[in-house]
Amino acid sequence: MSGTPQTSHMSMFQPSGDLPRSTGCLVLADGQVFYGRGFGRTGDAVAELCFNTAMTGYQEIMTDPSYAGQVVTFTFPHIGNIGTNTEDDEASAPVAAGMVVKWDPTEPSNWRAAGDLEDWMSRNGRIGLGGIDTRRLTRAIRLQGAPHVAIAHDPEGNFDLDALRAKAQAFPGLVGMDLARDVTCAQSYAWDEMRWAWPDGYAPRTEPGFRVVAIDYGAKRNILRCLASAGCDVRVLPATTTAEEVFAHNPEGLFLSNGPGDPAATGQYAVPMIRTILDTTDIPIFGICLGHQMLALALGARTIKMNHGHHGANHPVKELATGKVEVTSMNHGFTVDSQTLPEGIIETHVSLFDGSNCGIAMVDRPVFSVQQHPEASPGPQDSFYLFAKFAEAMRQRSAISH
Repeated sequence: MSGTPQTSHMSMFQPSGDLPRSTGCLVLADGQVFYGRGFGRTGDAVAELCFNTAMTGYQEIMTDPSYAGQVVTFTFPHIGNIGTNTEDDEASAPVAAGMVVKWDPTEPSNWRAAGDLEDWMSRNGRIGLGGIDTRRLTRAIRLQGAPHVAIAHDPEGNFDLDALRAKAQAFPGLVGMDLARDVTCAQSYAWDEMRWAWPDGYAPRTEPGFRVVAIDYGAKRNILRCLASAGCDVRVLPATTTAEEVFAHNPEGLFLSNGPGDPAATGQYAVPMIRTILDTTDIPIFGICLGHQMLALALGARTIKMNHGHHGANHPVKELATGKVEVTSMNHGFTVDSQTLPEGIIETHVSLFDGSNCGIAMVDRPVFSVQQHPEASPGPQDSFYLFAKFAEAMRQRSAISH
């Protein structure tokens, strides 16, 4: 298949005759149109379009702050079959602009379901589009790169395609866009909830732990739970926090969270803070996803935009020191350029899909980060050791200082 992929006639045109009129559409900036059945809120939204290959976790994906500014195409067809519940949210509300699915969401069939997906999308102001040839759409994304799109839902099926295309074309794109400011916490807070465990569910930490400041660039709740379970007393601070504000909490470790947008844009205010921490203290530092990219920028490397990014729960990552392969969850559209890593910084992990960088570390200090999401459990516990590694670094530093 070469050139610009074309949508099928069923996708390109509203049904005629006795066929029901489509109530949703997806308009790409290049003019391609995909028709389907809209659900969730009515209206339209503009964003970058990506695809996610995970077979589970649609609620976690929609509420992951790293998806700000994006519409998610799910390649797995059974989206909505387990319903929704309050325990699976990674943030207080969905952050992704919308979702595109192959089959209409079904009635939930799961003992944990507290509601269905369509109602959840409506309540949270997000647009969904079902009945789409997601295989064809995914191929278009892979060949052309992540396009800018407008997604629309109108129960009457009336769409101004020229206006929607103009909106998609006017979307500035994620390059140069700082979205961490939009999804970060408004003020600091303490976190003590640990990972889910039978039979108590999410239990709080009750024992003293290592004082960890977590910078919230769009932190997922389960990352904070993993830190708490690893023995950390977590204090979450906003993305724009200064080094002085970090030091005010007398931390024994610094954590840099995941988040959305262009790392170079967020780095305008995040990198000076991290550099100050690196220059004035020897506390361990651990970063995930955008936090990994922030650390890399602070250490002197560069980041670049990927063609269509990595989004899914089946990504193999190789730890170079041991040769071990971890099955990981990924969600990023930018990557650290490993060719720009300065002396004293080593590459620790690489993607086995395309060889892109997935981890770095300082050779002489407990400062490290990874691109993948070790808290997401696709392995299911392949990468949990990273939280233990962070805690052990703080324990060793504490033992030496005493």
